Amino acid sequence: MEKTLVAYFSASGVTKTVAEKISKAVEGDLFEIEPVEKYTDADLDWMDKNSRSTIEMNDRSFRPPVKNKVENLEDYQKVVIGFPVWWYTAPTIINTFIEENDLTGKEIYVFCTSGSSGVDGSLNDLKKTYSNLNFISGKRLTTSIDEGEISGWIK
Repeated sequence: MEKTLVAYFSASGVTKTVAEKISKAVEGDLFEIEPVEKYTDADLDWMDKNSRSTIEMNDRSFRPPVKNKVENLEDYQKVVIGFPVWWYTAPTIINTFIEENDLTGKEIYVFCTSGSSGVDGSLNDLKKTYSNLNFISGKRLTTSIDEGEISGWIK
């Protein structure tokens, strides 16, 4: 039986809620991509040019350290990666996750949460940066997503 890992980064809880629904729908294991240093509301103030998130996103080579790694990654055939859209793309902590976990040979699905930005920019950036990986598709999801839509997308 194919195993699915649902890995997500959530700064405010919205992405976590969606990841939990996906995990349930596909009977997958949940993994939180946690920064060593949690983001505060001030860190996430995109209007502040000196906020932590703004500084990180302006340096696309920056890799925020994460607390933990996936155990037994070799057991998973599918990996779903979720995140909020920051500056029209995936937060740099997603790059940290991808670079610290060998996803070669896995089917990778990407979802984002965003009030207005779609997933295409994020997905295209990830495909370009990690051209050796097998990105299948991406979706922008909200907390009102239903299990049937998720199952149809990932299965």
